[in-house]
Amino acid sequence: MRYSDDIIEEVRVKNDIVDVISQYVKLQRKGSSYFGLCPFHNEKTPSFSVSPAKQMYYCFGCGAGGNVFTFIMEYENFSFGEALKFLADRAGVELPQIEYSKEAQAQANLRSSLLEIQKAAASYFYYNLRRENGKTAYHYLKNRGLSDETMKKFGLGYSDKYSDDLYQYLKKKGYSDELLLESGLFQADERKGIYDKFWNRVIFPIMDVNSRVIGFGGRVMGEGTPKYLNSPETKIFDKSRNLYGLNIARTSRKKQLIICEGYMDVISMHQAGFTNAVASLGTALTSGHASLIKRYTDEVLLLYDSDEAGVRAALRGIPILRSAGVKSKVVNLKPYKDPDEFIKAEGPERFEERLSKAMNSFLFIVQTRESQYDLSDPQGKTDFYRDIAARLLEFEEELERNNYIEAIARKYGVGMEELKKMVNQLAMKGTAAQNYSRPREVRKKEGTRESGVEKSQKLMLTWMVSYPQIFSVVEEFLSPEDFTTPLYHRVAKMLFQQARGEGINPAKLLNQFMDSQEQSEVASLFNATLHLESPKEQKKALTDTMIVMKKASLDHQIANLAPDDMKGLQELLYKKKELSNLGEQLQSLNISFE
Repeated sequence: MRYSDDIIEEVRVKNDIVDVISQYVKLQRKGSSYFGLCPFHNEKTPSFSVSPAKQMYYCFGCGAGGNVFTFIMEYENFSFGEALKFLADRAGVELPQIEYSKEAQAQANLRSSLLEIQKAAASYFYYNLRRENGKTAYHYLKNRGLSDETMKKFGLGYSDKYSDDLYQYLKKKGYSDELLLESGLFQADERKGIYDKFWNRVIFPIMDVNSRVIGFGGRVMGEGTPKYLNSPETKIFDKSRNLYGLNIARTSRKKQLIICEGYMDVISMHQAGFTNAVASLGTALTSGHASLIKRYTDEVLLLYDSDEAGVRAALRGIPILRSAGVKSKVVNLKPYKDPDEFIKAEGPERFEERLSKAMNSFLFIVQTRESQYDLSDPQGKTDFYRDIAARLLEFEEELERNNYIEAIARKYGVGMEELKKMVNQLAMKGTAAQNYSRPREVRKKEGTRESGVEKSQKLMLTWMVSYPQIFSVVEEFLSPEDFTTPLYHRVAKMLFQQARGEGINPAKLLNQFMDSQEQSEVASLFNATLHLESPKEQKKALTDTMIVMKKASLDHQIANLAPDDMKGLQELLYKKKELSNLGEQLQSLNISFE
């Protein structure tokens, strides 16, 4: 069930966007808008704008934008429903009760109970670490260089030596055996009955992005096996869609995330000031991880161990990240094995230097492939270049591909033109398609230029929102059908409907888009910029934009006309011919942006 539009709009209206965002971002008024440093990317000059009139925000640096729901969804990583409830509670709006089916209600209750159990277990483990029985584990963590503050920040704990310690504690709280087994914290057999999964281990609580405990990792004290143990997957814990430390790293607002291997790597890096470090949970990097990372950054540093297994992990992760639209670089930690060891030996400043020298991930792949060939042998060298040439076909954009060809030619002393020729020859044979799967692009490549038609349609939407008084003129010459880009067409239909009714309200319009990425894209349509000083320039820009849009609309209609519709074709061609008259009509109108 979805809440009614009236309820959603009531919650939005009662949460002024400036008041809400001011709790997260320091804003300063400049003219009719407020500006601050964008919380969604790293910047030194404020480009994050909040408009009280539009009740919308937009960052001219990274393109983030939307209404108050979008901001809370993006900042807190909430779903639309969670953002709605958060803002309703803030404004004192009582949301109507949603009636769930019996099955849905049972699942919701189960999830809630499992979260309660994990939270209770985390508190118990935390308490145990600070008791007499937890001294060995506490001293282990101290010897690893962790401060009490860091242990508290990550909620570190200890599971006692007794194999039913946690079970007895939670049974006293009234949880059933069935529910406890569902939690992943216990195991059962005929001889022992139900017993703790974690015992005599340092405990690392695993939290989701909203800092709710969803599972645990445990490092054994002594010689037991396995050395590290994780909770199994449950109704609330999916290893392939969660990253250790992301609940803290997502608020660091740094440009990159650093992906390393284990709990201690993450914790020691955070303690040293690198609060953007995360780690996968005992699994290789997955597409689920990559999609999660994409919500927070477009670039990561891969910091796996410097041994062979670490190199393999990096090589597996690079194409997965690239498929999700995330750029990556690889950090060389040699002669040290892992970040924890490096920081202890060299300190944070030298570690920062090493991060700044991270290698481009494609060049890292090339470097690792080099070791597979005998470059002193002519045939080995040729095979190596052929291997790399095939990989270069992964870059669909010619300029980007040529940049890599130039870098590789320079590094390996091969002629750039010869390497380019080999790449082109392989492309003709379809080598890349046969041997290498190209990454799927999930959105337009950064830097892809808008067409003139898209820009015109975007400007028109911005003007309609910013200057509602021009709508009567716009409506006379344009309709939603003249917005040929699908998303622009959908938004234009809504704006025309609003303008003919209660008035243009872009923030309310955004309520129709539940996906935060789509909301940002729609918000950008209302923030197109064109520097115009005089009324004469404004009028000319508006008339030119209308003519460009009308011509593109007619071309679009002609292209989609049935081949045998000669009458329709003649009508459309006549309308194209009349466009010159449209310009004269528009120039004679009294149009004001005031």
